[in-house]
Amino acid sequence: MLENKYDHIKVEEKIYEDWLEKGYFTAGDLSKKPYCVVIPPPNVTGKLHLGHSWDNTLQDIITRYKRMCGFDTLYLAGMDHAGIATQAKVDERLKLQGISRYDIGREKFLEQAWNWKEEYAGHIRKQWASMGLGLDYSRERFTLDEGLSKAVRKSFVTLYKEGLIYQGERIINWDPQALTALSNIEVIYKSTKSSMYHFYYEVVETGQKIAIATTRPETMFGDVCVVVHPDDERYKDIVGLHVINPANKEHLPIITDSYIDMEFGTGVMKCTPAHDPNDFIIGEKYGFEKPVCINPDASMNELAGEYIGLDRYVCREKLVERIKGEGNLAFIEDIEHNVGYSERTDVIVEPYLSKQWFVNMKPLADEVLKYQQFEEKKINFYPERFEKTFIQWLENIEDWCISRQLWWGHRIPVWYHKETGEVYCEMEDPKDKENYIQDEDVLDTWFSSALWPFSTLGWPENSEDFKRFYPTDCLVTGYDIIFFWVARMAFQARYLTSNRPFRDVLIHGLIRDEQGRKMSKSLGNGVDPEDVKIKYGSDALRFFLTTNSTPGADLRYSDTKVEASWNFINKIWNASKFVQMNIENMSLEDVDLSNLNNIDKWILDKLNKTIISVNKNMDKYEFAQVGNELYNFIWNDYCNWYIEFSKSTLNSEDEKVVKATKSTLLVALIDILKLLHPFMPFVTERIYLSLPHKSESICIAHWPKVREITLPNIEEVETIISIVTAVRTLRVDYDVKPSLEFDITIYDNNDKLLSVDIEIANMLYKLCKVNWTNSKGNDLVIRPLENGKLAVDTSQMIDYEAEKERLEKEKARLENEINRSNKMLSNENFLLKASKEKVQIEKDKLINYTSQYEIIVKQLKEVYTRL
Repeated sequence: MLENKYDHIKVEEKIYEDWLEKGYFTAGDLSKKPYCVVIPPPNVTGKLHLGHSWDNTLQDIITRYKRMCGFDTLYLAGMDHAGIATQAKVDERLKLQGISRYDIGREKFLEQAWNWKEEYAGHIRKQWASMGLGLDYSRERFTLDEGLSKAVRKSFVTLYKEGLIYQGERIINWDPQALTALSNIEVIYKSTKSSMYHFYYEVVETGQKIAIATTRPETMFGDVCVVVHPDDERYKDIVGLHVINPANKEHLPIITDSYIDMEFGTGVMKCTPAHDPNDFIIGEKYGFEKPVCINPDASMNELAGEYIGLDRYVCREKLVERIKGEGNLAFIEDIEHNVGYSERTDVIVEPYLSKQWFVNMKPLADEVLKYQQFEEKKINFYPERFEKTFIQWLENIEDWCISRQLWWGHRIPVWYHKETGEVYCEMEDPKDKENYIQDEDVLDTWFSSALWPFSTLGWPENSEDFKRFYPTDCLVTGYDIIFFWVARMAFQARYLTSNRPFRDVLIHGLIRDEQGRKMSKSLGNGVDPEDVKIKYGSDALRFFLTTNSTPGADLRYSDTKVEASWNFINKIWNASKFVQMNIENMSLEDVDLSNLNNIDKWILDKLNKTIISVNKNMDKYEFAQVGNELYNFIWNDYCNWYIEFSKSTLNSEDEKVVKATKSTLLVALIDILKLLHPFMPFVTERIYLSLPHKSESICIAHWPKVREITLPNIEEVETIISIVTAVRTLRVDYDVKPSLEFDITIYDNNDKLLSVDIEIANMLYKLCKVNWTNSKGNDLVIRPLENGKLAVDTSQMIDYEAEKERLEKEKARLENEINRSNKMLSNENFLLKASKEKVQIEKDKLINYTSQYEIIVKQLKEVYTRL
């Protein structure tokens, strides 16, 4: 028997343990059609946030639904090593111990990092469990485990040998805090207040001064030339001459290039090839050297002369002050422009000349684009509009910088011979390893994540899981990592496996606060999912997350809406208790739907329609629509109406009718629990096991099917519902007690009086204390119905004793007000001292009170005639 109140904290952990112990989530039934979803791997850097909960719940809904539909469903667990983020966390922990990674060396540092991984992997598994995720832990993967490391190496070696991975000097995005390169999409551009500095450069040969602007004066120590447009008449006479660099007094040649915009600023640009991507191109074009003037930690190097060792921004300030003192500062302009920040550390990124490893992206992207034209081979996006975003990025793709100056990650599988410099890159380490030095860098975390859909299934081996479950069926992810992850999985899968990584991609948005702001530490508006679970339970959080936003749209977190989900769960719990109490010792073998009354047929017909619609929307990933349909059917049709209707039938003397209603209550509730199970796994399991049931768990129960039933007289049921609704509204409108009985008369749309059988009449009386009559009455009030109208003699709805008492009190109150007003208006002092306006207000009050008094007296006379 169910308890009076659902206590989620007590049951959720035990239910989940039972599921795992009995292996319900372990795939491997070869008699069934396979279905696979691989979890987007969370970083082992800390607790999961609400965005993870949203991701994971959507995946879990899909896999639970497919499992109940008869698929051999694999929801594969796994985690990501998160190179930069995890290394930063371990560095921070070491710092608290008074040491750094350089003090203990690479091997000892990696031991510390693995310890961190094990600690936080445990936290993540606990959070997965508390969310009720149906994961196959027997296949859990980690991006640095042995199998995935082999896959990463296979990918790198293959791409390298095909000439698609190369090493070169390029301007890259450098994170001076993490001391590593970043790919373009790891840089977040923010609108930032800054300054544009306009400096005078003196022409050596003529003595004239030209103004050149820059936002980064500290890079002037790396200038190699100044550039003007070949068609710019203003500078025609000085092309080929030299200017004096006001930062270090070096002489810089004046050259021309059509890249220069004559309309921008003064039309003259300084060129710093090692610290700007566009300047790098000009430097390459004209064969200039590329002097680097900033150290990896963003301090100035020896090229900065007296400013060596200073932070780049301290140097900027001091340099500008010195140039100003020398008379070479024209002016400083306040500006606001987009500045690149590290996505991981939030420091301003430094464009930096560095030797790095890159992936030649265009041929890989072109291959993906080619297959997006074929319906059977393309990746399908839900919503479709995100395919356009995906394609546009691939069409405009840039080479991917994949090397990172870290210790935690997949070390680049390239060795250099100590004497000859020969480069070695194979699946096995060099046999004479002592004669080689391995590249110090590691690969970008996204390089291994890009292999996730197939490496987790055993690739590069042709494993049984790979053959059975690849390509996977659905990926669920946010629109913010389409470029980071989805595109990279697409091209790696197409190149390495000649297939798409997944059939469908379900895109969701970001979780924001109630005001629509992005959740952040600085705003203090973050929400810990664990706190929500403790307060409302995982089922309430899951239902809120997955039914309050359409695919691709952002979701605003609302505690009120989570509470509404909790109230919905309690509604289901209480309805289940009612069913449980009324079916007594009924078993599934006792279910008999052969003597259904019209109300029974009506709810089963509603259930059939709900199943059809839910199936359609589940297959389209329209979970918000599914949630609305289930909510309306369960709360309104089943709980509010059918259960109320059944109370009348359950008291019938006809045992067959009673049994049919009990059977209907039970089978409808069991199907409701199954339909809700993917959204609310814990409470549905708890209720399902308390009822007569076939499967040992609702997890492995069969998805509901449409029943063949005789169609009900829907019009009759709708009329009854409409009558009850109208009567309840009348009671509110006329402040009528629920216990007061009155007669009603029903007309069809042609004003013809309707009659009703005794069973319906009795049901209406029990539901709303009204008697169906053909008497027309006198003081009628009319209310529209679904298929006609309802008439009530208002005289029946008044409790005259209560009305007499109310009117007498109102009469006494008005008499007091009238006496007070008369006294004030007959008081000469008041009339002399009060303003004309105040006197008039009091006169108006007296008129109003007198009018009300006359109405009350008249109503009282009417009431006394009725008593």
